[in-house]
Amino acid sequence: SFANLRIHPHGLVLVDLQSYNDDMKGREEVDQLLNKVEERMKELFHGNIKRVKRLPAILRGGVIDRYWPTADGRLVEYDIDEVVYDEDSPFQNIKILHSKQFGNILILSGDVNLAESDLAYTQAIMGSGKEDYTGKEVLILGGGDGGILYEIVKLKPKMVTMVASNIDQMVIDGCKKHMRKTCGDVLDNLKGECYQVLIEDCIPVLKRYAKEGRMFDYVINDLTAVPISTSPEEDSTWEFLRLILDLSMKVLKEDGKYFTQGNCINLTDALNLYEEQLSRLYCPVEFSKETVCVPSYMELWVFYTIWKKQTDI
Repeated sequence: SFANLRIHPHGLVLVDLQSYNDDMKGREEVDQLLNKVEERMKELFHGNIKRVKRLPAILRGGVIDRYWPTADGRLVEYDIDEVVYDEDSPFQNIKILHSKQFGNILILSGDVNLAESDLAYTQAIMGSGKEDYTGKEVLILGGGDGGILYEIVKLKPKMVTMVASNIDQMVIDGCKKHMRKTCGDVLDNLKGECYQVLIEDCIPVLKRYAKEGRMFDYVINDLTAVPISTSPEEDSTWEFLRLILDLSMKVLKEDGKYFTQGNCINLTDALNLYEEQLSRLYCPVEFSKETVCVPSYMELWVFYTIWKKQTDI
């Protein structure tokens, strides 16, 4: 163990204690030591300390990584107690970690995607219970965890086509084994009575559907969050998002609806840029948005509903 003491001219005093302890007894000894240090500091300053703040220990080098960033760059410590699945596919790292309060959490290349606790996310990206999916044609872009597909199938649609655009069978394999509270049994087979799952790139599929004149009542985009970066070099990402939007509008019925996630409510610049893209589509659209608390994200998340603007003849 060693301690680092830093005294700054404006009055801030920092004491960092680093120690290797792999058992509870060792942590208790550290807490007792810090209590004594705090008491001694108060004595030395004769009670003239305005504020004392002790932060919990950051655990480094453990088998289980508990620290994951929020979308707006804050570091969150999760109550992870088990690595359920950890594999590298040709496209990304796939982790499924178990949280005591959130259940199993799917993390793709360091990005928290969905936990078993996050039904609020799935409901929000489906229209928050306001839509009637009975007998409807539905297209899901992404959604490799199977959560959206599982919930929509319950609502008796005519047909749901899910294009798992990450083209990553390993995500589906991991989720159908370890995220069954989220996906149920819909990923056990890539085809069911009222659904089919295509492991393909969504761009060619959308172009094919548009050429064939195939139309959907609902298009649900669960591909990715709105990019966080707003720098010029990210233009290609915005071009990709606008291409997805344009192609989706081409396969969306005139009275259909397009649902998608946006991003963390704090990322106002990125959300504004996304909304600017909506004014640049091949057809005029209108939109609404709502903010939902997604449990495992530990932040408020924005969801969009987009539809074709009805023009008066």
